[in-house]
Formats: sequence, C-alpha cells, structure tokens
Amino acid sequence: MSITPELKAQLMKEYATKEGDTGSPEVQVAILTSRISTLTEHFKTHKKDNHSRRGLLKLVAQRRKLLDYTKAKDEARYQDLIKRLGIRR
Repeated sequence: MSITPELKAQLMKEYATKEGDTGSPEVQVAILTSRISTLTEHFKTHKKDNHSRRGLLKLVAQRRKLLDYTKAKDEARYQDLIKRLGIRR
C-alpha cells in the first residue's frame, strides 16, 4: 500500500527545489499524491476496506493543507505544482 523507496527517491529528485530537498511542499505533495493514487487503485478491488479509507481521507486532508499553504505563500509555485501533478481541472 505504501510507495517503494525507489519511487519516493525519484519523486524527491523530480520535485525538489534544490539539491537534497526532501521537505519542501512540492516534494511532500508529490509523495502524498502518489500514495493517494495507490490507495485509490486499492479501493477499486477492496470496496469494503474502511480502515484504509480513513487513512486515505487523512492523506487527502494533509495534501489539501500543504496545497493551501503553498497557494498562500506563492501562487505561481502552486499553479506550477498542480499543473505538473495534474490534480486540478
């Protein structure tokens, strides 16, 4: 259900704002988006897994908070991030 260390490292490399960046909102949102999509696929076959569904809702809320923070700090970074991830219309 979680992402592999290789995928996580790839996401950190792709979305990092500078070398060795692991904590910027861009990296965190990218990792959360990957985990959310993995869980969404899981629910297509396991419809009654309500314990994991609660975890999914927590991940979505955490991503929403990070996106709101990014939007408040720098609108251009926010627009670039959601465009790169493809998470908004």
